[in-house]
Amino acid sequence: MSERWMSVEEIASYLGVSKDTIYGWIAKREMPAHRVGRLWKFKSDEVDTWVRAGKASDDGDEHSVREAQEPEQRATRGKK
Repeated sequence: MSERWMSVEEIASYLGVSKDTIYGWIAKREMPAHRVGRLWKFKSDEVDTWVRAGKASDDGDEHSVREAQEPEQRATRGKK
């Protein structure tokens, strides 16, 4: 059985970081993420490999998360 896709919330919890950090990594650090409609989805094995390669290390850069967040915010806007 293949591994299921994880949401932004799930991958943030899996890595122990905030959703904003995830969006920043997508936008600036080429985190392995896949667009499914308006949402971002992740495979934990791809993310694990990316982290082990040192791509998630903090080098002090400011992260602009707006680019990565906009599609998902539009998808959830107005839903309560």
